[in-house]
Amino acid sequence: MFVFAQQSSLANQFMAELRNVSIQQDRLRFRRNLERLGELMAYEISKKLSYQNVSIQTPLGIAKTQVLRQQPVLATILRAGLPFHQGFASYFDQAENAFAGAYRGATVEGSDEFEIAMDYIVSPDLSGKVLILCDPMLATGRSLEKVYHALLRYGIPSQTHIAAIIASPEGVRHVQQQLPQCHLWLGAIDSHLNEHSYIVPGLGDSGDLAFGEKV
Repeated sequence: MFVFAQQSSLANQFMAELRNVSIQQDRLRFRRNLERLGELMAYEISKKLSYQNVSIQTPLGIAKTQVLRQQPVLATILRAGLPFHQGFASYFDQAENAFAGAYRGATVEGSDEFEIAMDYIVSPDLSGKVLILCDPMLATGRSLEKVYHALLRYGIPSQTHIAAIIASPEGVRHVQQQLPQCHLWLGAIDSHLNEHSYIVPGLGDSGDLAFGEKV
């Protein structure tokens, strides 16, 4: 598991701005910080991918270098994941993409649990490919789990990386227990989930801050 907050880097500056109640009111800046963190996360994940040697013709000769053997498939959960996903797409600029519409549904009667509703999913063939599933907030982990299993109908990836900016300890444990084959890439792990399953201290509702409040 990789966690940005466990080391000193610009990623912590971008996360600080995402959390700041004054700065985050600027939607453009909020979305751009999500993108920046997606870019940094993409770079870190790229170090673990497979490369091949190539020779490049320059104006003055031949340069030998390495390029990705295969572009990954980038997947995200609508709508909050879009700016974070764009950061990944800026670095993996030839990648195929998958999208899912998953959200908190009705509360289960007699409990504090809620259903995960999913009414949209589209994906390329995933067979033998690297899948990067990104979502800014890893709260309970149940949405990511449901989307991951839904994506498997499009093929079994060779490896899967799950990326989130802010995670709860409960969500991390859930993903590690239910999806042990997936690699976790996180910005920070916060204190806990509250009684409404929101991350504390977190940053608020990422989708609302990026695109406006829902009605």
